[in-house]
Amino acid sequence: MLSVIIDARADAERLPALLAQLTAGAVDGLVRQVLIVAADGQAGIDDLCEETGADARPTIEAAASVARSDQLLILPADFRLRDGWIGSLEGHFARGGGPAVVAGLMEGGLFSRRPFGVLVERGRLEGRRGADLQRLRRDLGLRARRVG
Repeated sequence: MLSVIIDARADAERLPALLAQLTAGAVDGLVRQVLIVAADGQAGIDDLCEETGADARPTIEAAASVARSDQLLILPADFRLRDGWIGSLEGHFARGGGPAVVAGLMEGGLFSRRPFGVLVERGRLEGRRGADLQRLRRDLGLRARRVG
């Protein structure tokens, strides 16, 4: 049902923990595919892809172009899923789905920024260049609907 795109260009060290969390979604049938956005030759990414069955691409747009699902969940590598994330996303789809901001588990104390990802249809990324999560959220107007 979902292709997950993880932007690991800035923080690949925390990627294995997120991949471990996504395993439950794959077992449940929610996560169909994982694509990792990483620079060519970025340390450890090829080995991690081989171990997990993920594929690497250089940009979010390149990852979206090979996604097998129309629904994309785009996350930063340091994102941590909240308890009940599978049910939250399934409920969102049952209510009609649509673009949404996915709230992550907040770490680091009271003044930390809440981590987020975006849930978006693949077609909304066509023609975009240089996308990152902040820009996608702003350009797509993803403010009101929160999942997670």
